[in-house]
Amino acid sequence: MSALTIRPEKPSDHAQIGVVTDAAFAEVEHSDGSEVQIVEKLRSDGDLTLSLVAEDGERIVGHVAVSPVTISGGSTGWYGLGPISVLPAHQREGVGLRLMQRAIADMREMGAKGIVLLGEPAYYSRFGFEHDPELSYPGPPAEYFQRLVMEGEAPSGTVTYAPAFG
Repeated sequence: MSALTIRPEKPSDHAQIGVVTDAAFAEVEHSDGSEVQIVEKLRSDGDLTLSLVAEDGERIVGHVAVSPVTISGGSTGWYGLGPISVLPAHQREGVGLRLMQRAIADMREMGAKGIVLLGEPAYYSRFGFEHDPELSYPGPPAEYFQRLVMEGEAPSGTVTYAPAFG
């Protein structure tokens, strides 16, 4: 792969982001196929706080979305990361790593207090994410719901994602 560039999405990227997201989740066991619609609804609802693409010089090969979350305990300034997508042919090449690093850095610069996500603990722990029993998201196995504190204390309560997540 040629040099990878991580940059904010542009309106002309929307269709390709959909293609990347659809391809990335096509064979994922836990996916219900709604990821493209989630990104589109986050965008149309004004809830897409951060949307970054990874471009290899020719085309978009990855994407990450970040949107606000609410926490029942009253903590503010928290965001949900996801979906994060990489074209299958470019997985295991560091694209997801670079998207994660940039998303975390950008959210830190924006003053976020923390980020939550739903994902594989062994992968996301390398970025500082960890499961916290004081913070919950109903449904999936608890250990897959993780948080990264960027500023202040770790929150407690139940997390609710933006309406696009249904």
